[in-house]
Amino acid sequence: MKTYIALLRGINVGGHRKVPMAELRDLLTKIGFSNVKTYIQSGNVIFKVAETNVQEIENSIQKSIADHFGFDVSVMVRTRQQLQKIFDNCPFSEDKKINSYFAILSHSPDKDLVQEAYEKTYENEEYHITNDCLYFYSNKGYGNAKFSLNYFERKLKVNATARNYKTMLKLLSLSAEN
Repeated sequence: MKTYIALLRGINVGGHRKVPMAELRDLLTKIGFSNVKTYIQSGNVIFKVAETNVQEIENSIQKSIADHFGFDVSVMVRTRQQLQKIFDNCPFSEDKKINSYFAILSHSPDKDLVQEAYEKTYENEEYHITNDCLYFYSNKGYGNAKFSLNYFERKLKVNATARNYKTMLKLLSLSAEN
């Protein structure tokens, strides 16, 4: 069985789309996942499963959440190695990297859409778009940035979910133990 990390988007934010982590762990265990761990309330799940088709794993998690909690959630699943590569390939200097965000993309965006996205800039905000990640840095902090994840999702025609540096480190650490 292989270790995977699922990143759920938009749960437990502002009292909406509540998904208690203990309930989520139980739900995923019931559908055949093992060694299920969660990290903080924002939808980070580490688990093992025999299935190797990532799309099937994502669909299984989405369907289970929809059936159990009654709403749809965007889910991105990556292996530990994929997440490590995303983390290691951050193009920012170490000073900026520790204050940056890693937006995991559902699929590689069209190159023309990437070029269009790069046409828009804001002072003190930087981003780099790769096949599987949008790296974002703002010297004012993510919460005060003019860019939003919604802008990039619309512009690139992808789903995305962002994690900060510390969360990425913790997910890599927890998945190494799994």
